[in-house]
Amino acid sequence: MAAPTSRKFLGRLSLPERTFITDALRTETVGGVILLVAAIVALILANTPLSGLYGGIKDFSFGPRTLHLHLSVASWATDGLLTIFFFVAGIELKRELVAGELRDPKAAALPVIAAVCGMAVPALVYVAVSASGGGSLKGWAVPTATDIAFALAVLAVLGTALPAALRAFLLTLAVVDDLGAILIIAIFFTQHINFIALGLSIAALVLVWLLHRKGVRTAWIHLPLAVVVWALMHASGVHATIAGVAMGLMLRCTVREGEEHSPAERVEHRLRPVSAGVAVPLFALFAAGVPLSGSAVADVFSRPETLGVVLGLVVGKAVGVFGGTWCAARFTRAELNEDLAWADVFAVAALAGIGFTVSLLIGELAFPADPTLAGEIKAAVLIGSLSAALFAGILLKLRNTRYQRLCQEEERDEDMDGIPDVYELDSPEYHLRMAAIHEAKAAEHRRLAEVAAANDSGDDGPA
Repeated sequence: MAAPTSRKFLGRLSLPERTFITDALRTETVGGVILLVAAIVALILANTPLSGLYGGIKDFSFGPRTLHLHLSVASWATDGLLTIFFFVAGIELKRELVAGELRDPKAAALPVIAAVCGMAVPALVYVAVSASGGGSLKGWAVPTATDIAFALAVLAVLGTALPAALRAFLLTLAVVDDLGAILIIAIFFTQHINFIALGLSIAALVLVWLLHRKGVRTAWIHLPLAVVVWALMHASGVHATIAGVAMGLMLRCTVREGEEHSPAERVEHRLRPVSAGVAVPLFALFAAGVPLSGSAVADVFSRPETLGVVLGLVVGKAVGVFGGTWCAARFTRAELNEDLAWADVFAVAALAGIGFTVSLLIGELAFPADPTLAGEIKAAVLIGSLSAALFAGILLKLRNTRYQRLCQEEERDEDMDGIPDVYELDSPEYHLRMAAIHEAKAAEHRRLAEVAAANDSGDDGPA
């Protein structure tokens, strides 16, 4: 019986997949930088004499009471704007399941196992630390999330030329991580359900699916219907962001005859900049503003709940993602790309400890009756995410020269046909073009040699 063949882990992506990843991450990186700026502004507002004005804006409420939508500005950001983020996450998940890394069960095993371990181990770290100190276990889910926009913003700030395969692995991890966060929110943070409102929301979702199936894609129909789905989901007691995920999963990700792009791709192309550049930064502006006095920072490392969050993000994520990846690679007989090392995987695992957006959201949901502890949990998320970013940044910088060389190889296009040369090494036409280019260069060098020789002979002649 023949031994099972091994597969390449973190090998070169296909050209279409690489193009999609590059375009998607470029938007997420820009949005991540905006997110960083929004978080810094929030911290400045919360820790200066402007804190009173900042708190007043956050707590200002508006909206119809009869529809259960008389919400504060901060709640509108959490329940409303984050729905756009989760809608895009739903589209990403659908695409990964249909055309991405998750479509092949064997290829999906590595990132899925890594993501699951990367959620389970931080939760266990939190429970162990909090229980040993006599703290509350309600915040176990806070350190389980990874913020892809924040993580990519760290990469952009550091200038690290991370290879496309590692970036794709990080993106797939974050997609699975988002799914886990969605399930956690839906299962563990839904206390009272209005079944009538939930049933009407599901009925509206079915109507969205039927219209999409019939080819009706007019925005003036889908936008009001999406608002109805969201409002009913919010009234049901289930967190409103679940509506965004459900609608994202309904979009078709495959291309039919006569289409250049699938409906999901078109919608994602339009909404991703809104999500990354507007929705998530505005959420951060109203969620990240917590007091960070010297005593507050000290309390983060002395209180078991907050210390559990910090250690869960910094230690739990790195150990969970790396350990899950290494074990899965051994189990599936996947061989690591010879251009990379397990140290690179560990650096990405450490980067997954940046749990900003969803961690802040879960922190609010975990301690609704204790705003003081909820604020301290937010401070712990900020400190833990910053620590994970610094740790990962050091690890990535140590290998940055290697990454730059790999990226140059991936980007090289000597025949200038718009396709990187590494994707054409098996193409006869590519080698013929390169032969013609080299022959032209050789002819030019021969001409220059002849001119130089003629000049030398002229200089040696009689005066």
